[in-house]
Amino acid sequence: MKVLEGLFYTKDHEWARIEENIAIIGITDYAQDQLGDIVYVELPSEGTEVSQSQACGAIDSVKASSEIYAPLSGKVVEVNAQIGDNPSLLNSSPYEDGWLVKIDISSGEELNNLMKSTEYENLIKGA
Repeated sequence: MKVLEGLFYTKDHEWARIEENIAIIGITDYAQDQLGDIVYVELPSEGTEVSQSQACGAIDSVKASSEIYAPLSGKVVEVNAQIGDNPSLLNSSPYEDGWLVKIDISSGEELNNLMKSTEYENLIKGA
């Protein structure tokens, strides 16, 4: 499984890439592999306030349905419109084209609750 350096990870298999005060959010390569072929993604709308560790969307695959949990609190400022038309981007490009939303972070201190790449690699090795 591919785990990228420089991202923050949750125990629920979401990632966050921080660019200034914006967090770009997605699901990990491990998550998409476990879900199988993704057929539908429900995302929050722009302007929605999300809270760290709270459900903010859902993914349906041929194997299962899973909730998406916000890695950080803040306001959704952009939604990846390509995902609605092509949910399989989460399978083919989970860290690049398959990002889900961009969030204007309300508390940078919440980053302390997330894992770095080596911690996340240890988590999925033990799964």
